[in-house]
Amino acid sequence: MKQVLHIKNMVCNRCIKVVKEELEKLDIQIETIELGKVGISENLDKDQTKEVRSVLNENGFELMDDKKSQLIDRIKTIIIEKTHYSTDEKEPVNFSEVIAGEVGHDYSYLSKLFSSVEGITIEKYIINQKIEKVKELLVYGELTLNEISYQLGYSSVQHLSNQFKKVTGLTPSHFKKLKENKRKPLDEV
Repeated sequence: MKQVLHIKNMVCNRCIKVVKEELEKLDIQIETIELGKVGISENLDKDQTKEVRSVLNENGFELMDDKKSQLIDRIKTIIIEKTHYSTDEKEPVNFSEVIAGEVGHDYSYLSKLFSSVEGITIEKYIINQKIEKVKELLVYGELTLNEISYQLGYSSVQHLSNQFKKVTGLTPSHFKKLKENKRKPLDEV
């Protein structure tokens, strides 16, 4: 692998598919692809980089150059993966340990960096992601609030309900009764 492209807003499998298709159209040989990161077999020249940046922007993505932006995006990707796509048994995730371990930096540094760039704490970002997942599960209507609480690692249904109301202004049951979709795309959470 010659070069790794760090791409902002790659938050789901559909994003991976779009990025893969767009890069293949540009005849860029992909060796690895995962949320937020694409390994390619050759270094891009200035014109190719400009072309890639343009194609990504047209599709709602952003090519990231600086290390701090890459760290922030990696933190977001870890949180999104653990909250929305994890198939592990749902024991509570210690996000500070997971993030520090996977990113390879001290959590207090990452926390300060994240807050200064994003304007919210990592903890608030995690809560926002969890609440979006709760909304998704409520809209599907396949799980009880108790099952949702367990799946997302809440200590109790009451804790989930309190957090949900604090973030949305609605109780989970009132949200479910509304039947209108008040969910947000993950890259806007």
